[in-house]
Amino acid sequence: FWGATVITNLMSAIPMIGNEIVTWLWGGFSVNNATLNRFYSLHFILPFIILMMILIHLMTL
Repeated sequence: FWGATVITNLMSAIPMIGNEIVTWLWGGFSVNNATLNRFYSLHFILPFIILMMILIHLMTL
């Protein structure tokens, strides 16, 4: 919970759009169950996306 809060608050340092990015990542105005579900889903899906990109890259060589 606190790790998600700290990491997403780092995004708020981006000028002009940082606060909007944080609100979008949180799915509201604070870290809650929906935020943690979103991060878990990304944590599960991201390795498969990276693997697909690597395979596509190797096939185009």
